[in-house]
Amino acid sequence: MGSWAQVLRPEGIKEKEKWVYFDEPGLTSEPVGGEFKPHMDPAEERRHSKRQNDYINMLGFVADSEYGILRRCPCGGRIIDEVCGKDDYDTLPGKRFFTCKNYEADGFHYRQPWVIGVQEEIERLTKRVEEAEQVMMGVSNLSKQIETLEEHVKILSGQVYYLTVQVADLEKVCFE
Repeated sequence: MGSWAQVLRPEGIKEKEKWVYFDEPGLTSEPVGGEFKPHMDPAEERRHSKRQNDYINMLGFVADSEYGILRRCPCGGRIIDEVCGKDDYDTLPGKRFFTCKNYEADGFHYRQPWVIGVQEEIERLTKRVEEAEQVMMGVSNLSKQIETLEEHVKILSGQVYYLTVQVADLEKVCFE
């Protein structure tokens, strides 16, 4: 939690006193160029920067994972099918959402319009059907290739048999 602190200024500056809110622990106020500006301890500043980066990354991860019909929220909460009532100020009363049971508007919980979720799920399933269709076409092409190769093997087996018979005949002629 932050704290309020009174900053006393030197005589030459118009405002002698000013209340300043320090949002982060470790924040200090030192004169810089005749003015008092809040400064952080370098170690605290690094920790604060790391926390900010982690927070921003987590928001990005949550936003990137929100695709299709959601199953679970990143917080572990269950996804419910929510319908806005007529008493809510909304241009479309009765609008449906996929919403986390523990929803708060902090960016770490899901609340996705039902139409968008269903549309994305249909796109995903359509893509899977197209991939399955390509696999099926590949299987039919492979079965045709297998039939062609089997015919080729039969022809080559016949030729090998013919050559084996000829070699046996030549051995009889040469060694008798």
